[in-house]
Amino acid sequence: MFPPRRSYTVPLADGRVLELGPRPFVMGILNVTPDSFAESSSRTDPNAALELALRMEADGADMIDVGGESTRPGAEPLPAAEEARRVLPVLQKLHGRIRVPISIDTYKAEIAELAIAEGAVLVNDVSGLRYEPALAEVVARTGAALVLMHTRGRSKAMYREAHYDDVVREVGGEIEASLAVATGAGVGRDRLIVDPGIGFAKRAADSYGVLARLPELAVRLDRPVLVGPSRKSFMQGVLGSKPAPERDWGTAAAVTAAVLAGAHVVRVHAVAGMVQVVRVAEEIRSAIQA
Repeated sequence: MFPPRRSYTVPLADGRVLELGPRPFVMGILNVTPDSFAESSSRTDPNAALELALRMEADGADMIDVGGESTRPGAEPLPAAEEARRVLPVLQKLHGRIRVPISIDTYKAEIAELAIAEGAVLVNDVSGLRYEPALAEVVARTGAALVLMHTRGRSKAMYREAHYDDVVREVGGEIEASLAVATGAGVGRDRLIVDPGIGFAKRAADSYGVLARLPELAVRLDRPVLVGPSRKSFMQGVLGSKPAPERDWGTAAAVTAAVLAGAHVVRVHAVAGMVQVVRVAEEIRSAIQA
């Protein structure tokens, strides 16, 4: 029913590698912003962030993604100095305490370089190198891995550009352009992970369409696929106007669909519960393919 999940070895900045394919990985989201859409309380205090990261690791997170700027639709851009003020103390706390790989969620070359110096080994770029192409040069020089997410436009205007004749074909083509920018700057293709950008410059129907046709996208791009549906507003049409922290059941359904469709990584807030979801969904997938 579902195609086999391809396996990839993704080198990281510290010499470790991610073996993506044998099982889906869970990336825990560690937002250190005062205005995250998905959480009811701020986690800008480095000690609180460390406590949450340790809990995520104990709950089964395979990676932890640290972000200091909200990129939700409508968000204002954050100056690099403020982003650095938020994330660097957290990364310093995590360095040496967290065993799983640390990712930095940023599109800024300056922040990526600072974060990698503090122990981040992977860069998660929501812009797919569209905002700051110079980020690719930092990744190439430091040997970090890079997630290229699909979006269109900046946060305040992305929904104006959410018009597709064939969402999977167009998203695939635009991610291919991002892959070309990365490799053109010297980033090894083996260091690249792709993310179709659920909820970013997409109407709800587009996000569901991407999830439903994920195997098609994976075959076309031939890179590990990360899917991030966690608590996003594309679910509101079927769940009603629940606040983001109350969308974990809907997230569980989307995560199950992503795993069945062959996602290599799912990016989530509620790590403990989603680890259970991922493990059961993977067993179902394995039984289908047996």
